[in-house]
Amino acid sequence: MARKVRVLVAKAGLDGHDRGAKVVASAMRDAGFEVIYTGLHQTPEMIVQAAVQEDADAIALSILSGAHMTLFPRVLELMREKGIGDVLLTGGGIIPKEDMAALRRMGVGELFGPGTATGAIVTYIRSWVEEHRPARTGVAR
Repeated sequence: MARKVRVLVAKAGLDGHDRGAKVVASAMRDAGFEVIYTGLHQTPEMIVQAAVQEDADAIALSILSGAHMTLFPRVLELMREKGIGDVLLTGGGIIPKEDMAALRRMGVGELFGPGTATGAIVTYIRSWVEEHRPARTGVAR
């Protein structure tokens, strides 16, 4: 039996708006993912520790505060330090296209802006996990 894709949904920093994160988390659950929602005001250290403890396949950060160029790189750095550099770091929020491109060059996965269909996010994460972590999902490649 294939293991469910495990996604940690996190709100980093001082951002107090989590409606979008909850909508995306609900869509992921409806798609059969196992979702762990960390709640508001998480530090990068707390997010990465939770991903390690929960054996996550992906971390989905929601950032609306404008701190994306600080928070995504810090989470990515901690992931590598903790030995989970093979876990997808993705997310979304209010992120300018040029910053999305810069974050991608650093190793962050696809980033999604306001209005993105939840199905596109689910499809991206499922495809990424099946391609990069097939042994964990039972998908033979």
